[in-house]
Amino acid sequence: MKRLLIIGAALAALLTPASAQQTGKLLNASYDVARELFGEINDAFVRHHPGVTIDQSHGGTSKQARAIVEGLEADVVTFNQVPDIEFLVRNGFVSPGWQEDFPNQSSPFYSMPSFLVREGNPKNIKDWSDLVRDDVKVIFPNPKTSGNGRYTYLAATAYAKEAFNNDEAKVKEFVTKLFDNVPVFDTGGRAATTTFVERNIGDVLITFEAETRGIAKEFGEDKFDIVTPSVSLLAEFPVAIVDKVVDKHGTRELARTYLDFLYSPEGQKIAAERGHRVNDPAVAAEFKAEFPEVRLLTVDDVFGGWANVDKEQFGPGGLLDQIYGNR
Repeated sequence: MKRLLIIGAALAALLTPASAQQTGKLLNASYDVARELFGEINDAFVRHHPGVTIDQSHGGTSKQARAIVEGLEADVVTFNQVPDIEFLVRNGFVSPGWQEDFPNQSSPFYSMPSFLVREGNPKNIKDWSDLVRDDVKVIFPNPKTSGNGRYTYLAATAYAKEAFNNDEAKVKEFVTKLFDNVPVFDTGGRAATTTFVERNIGDVLITFEAETRGIAKEFGEDKFDIVTPSVSLLAEFPVAIVDKVVDKHGTRELARTYLDFLYSPEGQKIAAERGHRVNDPAVAAEFKAEFPEVRLLTVDDVFGGWANVDKEQFGPGGLLDQIYGNR
């Protein structure tokens, strides 16, 4: 997959002496499982910018976007799906050209839905086809409230489209069976992790690859195995300045410096250490051995873009509504 290279301008946050940096405060509204990632990124950023404070808000990004429209004064968003930023565009909070503001269509790193199973993989789960077996219970967050869950839904649908040669009836049957195997739908990715890891519910957790790696490190690699499916869906993590808020707070320059830092070698290395695949060539090469090869499909290639996804999959009466029903 061809991706844009990191541009030199994005390194400005590190090349400028700390004494010349801005002071001030930002609120970053981010996705549910990014707490540890941005805790570390923020600590590093503040070391280079003494006097700056970065506050965090975490949750399912669809809920985060609605909260901003309803009054949450986030200066920047670091989300996990494009439609939630487009929701802010439609409501006048983010400029329409936001994907041109930063490299890689304003996505500093990426991931994909991956599997986490119990140690030894007792159910022998290897690919998406195993998730619809009668003896397998699957955990992932609610696609109606979680970008993480939406990527899982889309990845499973993309797999079924290939497996059944775009036979709509068979695709619907496959995804319906997958949903039937989910004993509980949590509202966000971190809650789903808690259900699987701490409540010991389910045979497999589907979440971002970065989250599977983080869980294994935190709770013990002797307790869980990471399973990379044969194919998955590219999950980008788009970022944007919330224009309406930074203009009110006078924080536009600081907001841009902060998001630029995500593209710097230091920011990219932190993301890679936290299990994200990155675009900086040198950092990606350094961590290449830690990330297995996988064929990544894209929303554009499989579904014709996010606009089509919103209409055909997530819109009223769309496939998700038909499958999800009253769960």
